Amino acid sequence: MELLILIGRTAFFYFFVLLVFRFMGKREIGELSVMDLIVFFMMSEVATIAIEKDEVSILKGMIPILTLGILQYGIALIALKSRWFRKLLDGEAIIVIENGKIKDTAMRKMRYTIDDLLLQLREKEVMDVSEVQFAVLETNGKLSVIKKDTANTKNTKQNLLYPLIMDGEIITPILKKIGKNEKWLYDAIKKSGYESVHQIFYCSYVDGKLFIDPYDTISYDQK
Repeated sequence: MELLILIGRTAFFYFFVLLVFRFMGKREIGELSVMDLIVFFMMSEVATIAIEKDEVSILKGMIPILTLGILQYGIALIALKSRWFRKLLDGEAIIVIENGKIKDTAMRKMRYTIDDLLLQLREKEVMDVSEVQFAVLETNGKLSVIKKDTANTKNTKQNLLYPLIMDGEIITPILKKIGKNEKWLYDAIKKSGYESVHQIFYCSYVDGKLFIDPYDTISYDQK
């Protein structure tokens, strides 16, 4: 009888946790943030206690799991509307190699070691740092690598994609990085038929062209 109860509780919490995960709209394991992992670990601990301890009622096991699910769902909604909040939770992608030179200052700020960098470069089949035009450490810990093109090395930086607007907010440091100012961006947006950056969900600059994705439709504009 005890064995059947254990099997029943295990099956129940399996499907219950699965439903909560579906409600949270989770991504693949490789895309999880630190907050996602914390919630997942806490849920697994609560579910284990609820399964193993008969004195813990099913309801008492469900409440903390459901609370964590609702909390994470609410945080995700806030992060969706606030880029500042996303940066607070997940951080920002950083360039760790530019034109074959390692950005050791940026690496120290992220507590990212040279051993970590070389390991991830080897995983990308890159053995020589000088072969790398750009390497970007993403917010999920993965390394994106753009190798030098010996036939077109001068244009590699130009061909890199630069996000200029995200969620209606201008990314000023990146705008300065490409040698542009806000007046240039405002003029380009108005030329495309938009009155305000608040109409733009996402705007990027690549290969001398501006890509504009508003909140409701998508347009494409040459610089």
